[in-house]
Amino acid sequence: MKRAVVIGASGQIGRPVVAALARDGWEVTAASRGGGRDASWDAGVRVVRLDRSDDGAVAAAVGDGCDLVVDVVAYDALHARQLTSLADRIGSAVVVSSVEVYEDGAGRGFDTMGEPDGFPAYPVPVPETQSAVAPGTATYAARKAALEHELGLAGEKLPTTVLRAGAVHGPYSPLPRELYFVKRNLDGRRERVLAYRGESRFHPASARNIAELVRLAAARPGSRVLNAVDGDAPTAAEIGAAIDAVMGVRTRTTPVDGPPPGGTVGQTPWSVPRPVVLDMSAAERELGHRPAPYAAGLPETVEWLTRALRERDWRERFPVLARAYPALFDYAAEDAWRARA
Repeated sequence: MKRAVVIGASGQIGRPVVAALARDGWEVTAASRGGGRDASWDAGVRVVRLDRSDDGAVAAAVGDGCDLVVDVVAYDALHARQLTSLADRIGSAVVVSSVEVYEDGAGRGFDTMGEPDGFPAYPVPVPETQSAVAPGTATYAARKAALEHELGLAGEKLPTTVLRAGAVHGPYSPLPRELYFVKRNLDGRRERVLAYRGESRFHPASARNIAELVRLAAARPGSRVLNAVDGDAPTAAEIGAAIDAVMGVRTRTTPVDGPPPGGTVGQTPWSVPRPVVLDMSAAERELGHRPAPYAAGLPETVEWLTRALRERDWRERFPVLARAYPALFDYAAEDAWRARA
């Protein structure tokens, strides 16, 4: 039986990754800061605590050797070096990166979004050959680029599949974008406002689709970079309609030309002025991967979010989302704008 170590196993992506590998016959060590066990995991999954900043702890998790390391929380060049320093004990690796490494060729990327005309104009869809930001330490995108760069330097010493994930969704997300529509429906808000006419497209990536990509890459080790998103890239309005269908409600949308009025009204976690749509043909060509559509994962996400909202206020339950979008549910501002419109 082949042995796999999953770093970041208790998170949104790590949970389905561990389950997918175990179902595929791998002997899995699930490593995470808390050392928790998910109910979906096979009883044979070994659970260990791991502080990612501790090089010795990472080495101990790998032990005398393993066939695969899956790292869903690697962040920068230091983390890449942790893995490459153990190359003689690791058969291959799969490491999760981000679509934020892409730039549009005119110096615009996720780091310039707050600047005038700073939102990137990517091709539709974006292939893995699209230019990337320079490796560095100043921003999330630069750190992820540095991670990829260091892993690339290892070459065949450590065959690594890098997965550039889009807007990750699914249960246990620290930033559940679907909450925008789920909470409104639960609050009885049957009228909604959507900026950019609800036509924004920010390619979602189901944690389960990413897990399937990990499973396929584990069975076919190699050095490659692949996009990791769903089989479709629905608009914000289409996402809202899909969530409405799962929840059995009917709503009415007021589309707004251009950005959110007042900076917040009609702003969703998918609201972007230009599309961010990824090309998945390389993953199909190299690994035979055919990702499920976005809506396939919605029922379990809606159920999880509905349960979470019963337990605590959304700001307490999802502080990362609340910091990113503090006015996400400013109903008074929406109503005032609607009254003036």
